[in-house]
Amino acid sequence: MPSAPPPGIVPHHVAIVMDGNGRWARQRLLPRLAGHSQGVESLRRCVRACVARGVRALTVFAFSSENWGRPAEEVSGLMGLLAKALAREVPELSRDGVCVRFVGDREGLSESVRNGLAQAERATQGNSRLVLSVCFNYGGRWDIAQAAAALAARGEPITESALCGALALAHVPDPDLVIRTGGEKRLSNFLLWQAAYSELFFSDLLWPDFDEAALDAALDWYAGRERRFGRTSEQVRAGLEPEPLRA
Repeated sequence: MPSAPPPGIVPHHVAIVMDGNGRWARQRLLPRLAGHSQGVESLRRCVRACVARGVRALTVFAFSSENWGRPAEEVSGLMGLLAKALAREVPELSRDGVCVRFVGDREGLSESVRNGLAQAERATQGNSRLVLSVCFNYGGRWDIAQAAAALAARGEPITESALCGALALAHVPDPDLVIRTGGEKRLSNFLLWQAAYSELFFSDLLWPDFDEAALDAALDWYAGRERRFGRTSEQVRAGLEPEPLRA
């Protein structure tokens, strides 16, 4: 079993595409919603493990803007599962020092769901041990478009730094490590701007099977990466800082 990376090499921000819930259920001849329910359990384990290992920000892809195209029964079930998870998990998350933020377009959500998201954010807003950002009704292209529209509406120049500040995930730094489970090797419209310099780790495990050991494997792999940000290996070893991004 791989060991967790030593202090100082643990990524500040981990982002995860939680893929494979439906396939996990199908392999067990269960309804797809059973896979999503088990996926919530995996997320609970992952949050606790990230807190224990010193990760300061965790962002997960829970429901994409494209997922509305799934069968109506599954979408309805997912909304109900979200409501139950909020009621059950938020008090415990708050006790563990987790600040919950929901990232995405809330206009397409029902009033009860929007109220539930806002209530969870208020209940945990004072916590600082881990920032858990749940991307719900989110798409990377939507995020860039809404940031540009906000800047244009305010009459502000659209520069890289201005866009960074207007993105829906501006409350945390860009992810150091992006993990995708389920064997697929693509971002699927997740954090398209923010993942520009992220390390990408792909796991064949379906999300409900992704446990603490699997997380440690990803963190161990990350610890062995050389993060250059456009520099040469020699510059990295010499401790030279990367040049600032030019707008």
